[in-house]
Amino acid sequence: MTDTSRTTTSPAAWSPDRPWRGIMVATALPMRDDLSVDFDAYADHVRWLIDSGCDGVVPNGSLGEYQTLTDEERARVVRTAVAAAGDGARVMPGIAAYGSAASRRWAEQAAEEGCGSVLLLPPNAYRADEQAVRAHYAEAARAGLPVVAYNNPHDTKVDLTPALLAGLHGEGAIVAVKEFSGDVRRAYEIAELAPELDLLIGADDVLLELALAGAVGWVGGYSNAFPATCAALYRAAVARDIETALPLYASLHSLLRWDSKTEFVQAIKASMDIAGRPGGPTRPPRLPLPSPMAAEVRAATEKAVAAGHH
Repeated sequence: MTDTSRTTTSPAAWSPDRPWRGIMVATALPMRDDLSVDFDAYADHVRWLIDSGCDGVVPNGSLGEYQTLTDEERARVVRTAVAAAGDGARVMPGIAAYGSAASRRWAEQAAEEGCGSVLLLPPNAYRADEQAVRAHYAEAARAGLPVVAYNNPHDTKVDLTPALLAGLHGEGAIVAVKEFSGDVRRAYEIAELAPELDLLIGADDVLLELALAGAVGWVGGYSNAFPATCAALYRAAVARDIETALPLYASLHSLLRWDSKTEFVQAIKASMDIAGRPGGPTRPPRLPLPSPMAAEVRAATEKAVAAGHH
């Protein structure tokens, strides 16, 4: 059986010179009942994720509810993550913003804190054309940190097609892409058009398929609730150890598919609460899960806990 330990030297392993590779957790942000950020709980959560076998964290992504944070909160989230991780290279902050200048400023803040890379959505205040997308990524790249593109055409209505990604990579604007389209076929086209562009798994419920297609990283959501199991799943999948990966994948898939649903933040935080992790409520406009959804998430999470996933 293939060795899937954390010390593997495979291309899909985290390394200081490729700090976006490996299993990076898109961290949920613990909230108190009054909807204030629990920064102490967040620091503990980041430490626990890394101690559980994950390679790093991605604060201020969609799962981290960055759109609802003040600038002060958002900056403090990054500082907290860096201090808790013990190595800024293991932190890849999301720097999405309506304005390209704002994204560049968040990239500069990440650089000042010692982060290893940043994650950036395309312009999403409107349906940007290719010229605007190219300028947006070029502006963020001027901060000097490696930029990972985030392709989520479902929510942004801007599709980073394989050809566009190849162009961005050729211009030196991006080093990798977090692929959330759900279209596994794109992995092969990206590899053909831009062989040096790193493909990162962006949606939990296509993890195995994209790992087999050559992904070298996973920006995971459900790893917030079950980091040790998710780390084992990722390492088995990228090692093509199907005997180990497939049973884990199948047993978790009823939860993993929530990562691709509109209510993914509420679902993952609910699973964290059930699994004994600090999740808490979500800030409006996100509302609590409707009762049928909440019951479905609870049943699947309790089943995963009973199966020994952690």
